[in-house]
Amino acid sequence: MVLRRGARWAAGVMTAVCVVLLLGPGSAPAARPLPSAAAGEAVPERAGTWNICNPCGGSGRNFGRAKEIAAAAPQVIGLQEACVRDVEEIRTYLEEVYGLVYRVAYGSVLRNWNRCGGLPWRPGGFGQAILAAAPMTDRVSAAYPDGGSEARGYLAVTTLVGGRPVRVFNTHLAERRQPQVRAGQVRVLAAEVARYDRAIVLGDFNAVPQAAELAPMWALARDTDPACRPSTTSATDACATTTDWNLKFDYVFLRGLTPRTHRVHPSPYSDHHLLYTDLNGD
Repeated sequence: MVLRRGARWAAGVMTAVCVVLLLGPGSAPAARPLPSAAAGEAVPERAGTWNICNPCGGSGRNFGRAKEIAAAAPQVIGLQEACVRDVEEIRTYLEEVYGLVYRVAYGSVLRNWNRCGGLPWRPGGFGQAILAAAPMTDRVSAAYPDGGSEARGYLAVTTLVGGRPVRVFNTHLAERRQPQVRAGQVRVLAAEVARYDRAIVLGDFNAVPQAAELAPMWALARDTDPACRPSTTSATDACATTTDWNLKFDYVFLRGLTPRTHRVHPSPYSDHHLLYTDLNGD
């Protein structure tokens, strides 16, 4: 009897250890169940964007980020300020906890040991990533000629959204005190977007809608928020804010596509909010 109890106790301890090893240090929050209609499946017509960093590290953050993405279950989502190893961990949680299988494309613009870990001679990749439920083709990853205070760039792939092929871009522009640098970056990005009749442009543009440097994008595409236009007199007059400091910096620009609904979801795992849109069947 004593031996059997001891064996059961040891088995319980080993189970707990395995759970801790799987979820990482600290107590990860309980998994949020997906809507029953979407459990284990991405929503085919849904596209999202999220700057997942700042705060960047911390125990349990990637589990929390996976929980937020799973709650939306987008067909495709662009992540900014993304370390490769963090994205891999997020993908693992999405599949093993929520049954959501995403392919990944990376657009790293930095190899930074302090930011992303790794070995001093083999630092982790940092930049953009795209998660997509469908296969991705024709990947292009480019750094802008002038990144400003830190290297910045864009990532582009072709994938299915709403069952139809579309070119998806993901970008992170220069920090908000560098409008002239962003102006040059937008010109580069807009020239690429203009090559496609159907495109989704995701990202953290670090600029409010009426900022002059965004004019080339507005000339090509519309934001998913129907109340949000460059003529808005104030950053908070009509546009739903996407950051903790009450500014709209994050966009889902649509070219040749129209939005049906959109949502901005604040999260404790970043100072940017997760933004996603459901598209009409254009």
